[in-house]
Amino acid sequence: MESALESPQVAPRKSQGKSRVTNGSKLLPLADGRSVTARRFRDLYEDIAADLGGLDCLSEGQKQLIRRAAMLSAECEKLEAQSARGEAEFNVDLYGQMCDRLGRLFGRLGLERKAREITPDSDVVAHFRRRPRKVDAE
Repeated sequence: MESALESPQVAPRKSQGKSRVTNGSKLLPLADGRSVTARRFRDLYEDIAADLGGLDCLSEGQKQLIRRAAMLSAECEKLEAQSARGEAEFNVDLYGQMCDRLGRLFGRLGLERKAREITPDSDVVAHFRRRPRKVDAE
């Protein structure tokens, strides 16, 4: 039985032998990336990766989880927009499952909610202490 040290080494492939997704020239295989959803997916992917320190410091596994999180986020946004426009009946169960899975992915990636301290002199408290402006009746 051969040990890991004795096994033959695999030569690294040239960039021409890798897929466009691996090369970074394309984010979604079999799509041109111009649709609204594809553009939003790309934005979400880049933003989530930036939250984790940037693509260059992420493992392939983390990049895969970010892709899944970006797609779930884009699909949730699509459901929200369709519902707001009255185009589709809102499926609460599906939406809840997608949001739950998205939360789990963010947890696996190490993203967490960080509470912000609110003091009596903070902008948030000052905002809510303001009295509403009177609206002139027409």
